[in-house]
Amino acid sequence: QVQLVESGGGLVQPGGSLTLSCTVSGAVRNVVAMGWYRQVTGKDRELVAVIANNGGTTFGDSAKGRFSISMDNVKNTVTLRMNSLKPEDTATYLCDLVTGGQDSRVYWGKGTLVTVSQ
Repeated sequence: QVQLVESGGGLVQPGGSLTLSCTVSGAVRNVVAMGWYRQVTGKDRELVAVIANNGGTTFGDSAKGRFSISMDNVKNTVTLRMNSLKPEDTATYLCDLVTGGQDSRVYWGKGTLVTVSQ
């Protein structure tokens, strides 16, 4: 059974930095991409950043210029480095993993809470 576990969330002051990690357990093949989304209660899930297995990245508008994403293709881990955090970045951050091929699937973690506040 494939499971994704996020870590690194917490409380940080505005302007601070935080690094989130997502670790995958279980056998998974043909990973196409991994990424981060965030969600605030009552709002739609929002793209933060995605990285493909070829290294290509896509960032949501709110993350451009402030966040970076990296992936370890061997360990199937993905890391999100967040700088210059703002109170509006407060959300639950969820990791996802996409597999390709005939049995294409999307797996999700349960999320880690990031709170940006004084």
